[in-house]
Amino acid sequence: MPNPKHKISKARRDSRRTHKKLQVPVYVLCPQCHEPKLPHRACLSCGTYKGREVIAVEEV
Repeated sequence: MPNPKHKISKARRDSRRTHKKLQVPVYVLCPQCHEPKLPHRACLSCGTYKGREVIAVEEV
């Protein structure tokens, strides 16, 4: 197995790792029921997506 010929500096190593991090999920408010939901997904509380009902949700 070959070994590295030169030392990788800390700046070069860390700049390569800048994208390896956790991201906080982004939430938007549903226009129908105003509950937080993930964007571009159907709302789990009312079952609508883009103004249409796509999931039948049982009300409790």
